[in-house]
Amino acid sequence: MIITRTPFRISFFGGGTDYPAWFQEHGGVVLATAIDKYCYISCRHLPPFFSYKHRIVYSQTEIVREIAEIKHPAVKAVFEWAGVEKGMEIHHDGDLPARSGLGSSSAFTVGLLHALSALRGRYMSKEKLAATAIFIEQKMIREHVGSQDQISVAFGGFNRIEFHPNDTFDVSPVILSGERFEELENHMMLFFTGFSRIASDIAKTKIDNFKKCEIELKAMKAMVDQAIHILQDPDVSIDEFGKLLDENWKFKRGLSDRVTNPEIDKIYKDAKDAGALGGKILGAGGGGFLLLFVKPELQLQVRKCLHNLIYVPFEFDNSGSQVIIYQPTRKRA
Repeated sequence: MIITRTPFRISFFGGGTDYPAWFQEHGGVVLATAIDKYCYISCRHLPPFFSYKHRIVYSQTEIVREIAEIKHPAVKAVFEWAGVEKGMEIHHDGDLPARSGLGSSSAFTVGLLHALSALRGRYMSKEKLAATAIFIEQKMIREHVGSQDQISVAFGGFNRIEFHPNDTFDVSPVILSGERFEELENHMMLFFTGFSRIASDIAKTKIDNFKKCEIELKAMKAMVDQAIHILQDPDVSIDEFGKLLDENWKFKRGLSDRVTNPEIDKIYKDAKDAGALGGKILGAGGGGFLLLFVKPELQLQVRKCLHNLIYVPFEFDNSGSQVIIYQPTRKRA
């Protein structure tokens, strides 16, 4: 039995520039962090006593004899990539709902790759985990997804991630004092809007609009280093980070008419009226989780204003994807 734990992620700035359709021509960069909410994948070889060969348990339960019968796209693709021959049992559990803008799909793919690798007694580096997950999601499943989620959840930490036209990437941890880091965490609030969406569908509308949105994407890319400067300069108020998030949201909502909707706009306006300095819908948009930047003394006021939404306290995560239980089957004579 192998169990992996892979964090979800929050992206602050640069989202959109991590799509190959953009960074292969212009380069891309994002500022993102992993958080202490996780995807758990348990994996074991299934004993050969059943009428089926593979059992996959997530929001549904699949019992199949052949990989080709598997409906879950990531499980099917990972099994095909790995050349799985023995019977497998996979269980998925997540701290937060899927399709909500926190990189849950990539956390699943990375966690499953990590678990299968460990089950075979093989080590996969964080870079290899991320690159393989990107290949599986973009090339095998052919989803309209970017490349930041796989990297953030594999590496963990608070990072500047740069994407190069040749499809390579660099991960640079953002160095902050302990006090500044804690100050940033203490200004963050996370709310679930109550509705999920198919991120790949919304992402496709963004990709189709890239030619029309060069000004927005270049501005959002530049905000990454602006945000890092704000955090690293002790003479700059951290409130500027929140104001920059607000400016970023105005650009992001212009990438596609499906990024926001009247319900989201009202929630965001109500939050700002209650004291939030800025924020954004995470991920592709259209629903899922809303991140807000709020002074600690005003957070109770914002929670009261958004009492119909689920509030999710969180902290940043530095661990990345980990094998937390390693009990491989031992061969006996």
